[in-house]
Amino acid sequence: MNGEVSEATIPRQTASATRKAPSLLYVVKAVELAIRAHLEDAVKPFGVTMLQYTALTVLEREESITAADLARLSFVRAQSAADIVAALERGGYITRRRDPQQRRRLLIELTPEGHALLERCAPAVAAVERDAFSGLDADELDALRSGLSRTRRNLSARERS
Repeated sequence: MNGEVSEATIPRQTASATRKAPSLLYVVKAVELAIRAHLEDAVKPFGVTMLQYTALTVLEREESITAADLARLSFVRAQSAADIVAALERGGYITRRRDPQQRRRLLIELTPEGHALLERCAPAVAAVERDAFSGLDADELDALRSGLSRTRRNLSARERS
């Protein structure tokens, strides 16, 4: 050989070595979609959808709210919230009543059946959370929760300005 480098001696880079890492936004969206699919599978045996389950958990935390607030806190549009409320009311999981302070407003509340449904779903939902975050220690979970919460606050502040 006359000092030339042949093609055979040049190490080829693998596709994975040259591939750019996905953006953080992409990773967050991929995680959201995966969790959503697993959560849908977890609550389906209880006769509710993931969106209905989410609305029930919001009502468990907020106790008595309007459909508009439920939509906002459940991350759905008003029309979707109306469909969710109608289905949950048919199932006996929620009730609507007039707001005593503002008679034109309807307030949505969990019924005892709604609370019982959430209790029945709890082990399946806890299993999804346990599987999703297995391998992360308490400090990593705290950091993840804190970072995601801060990210949400940043975006909320931006929407208000």
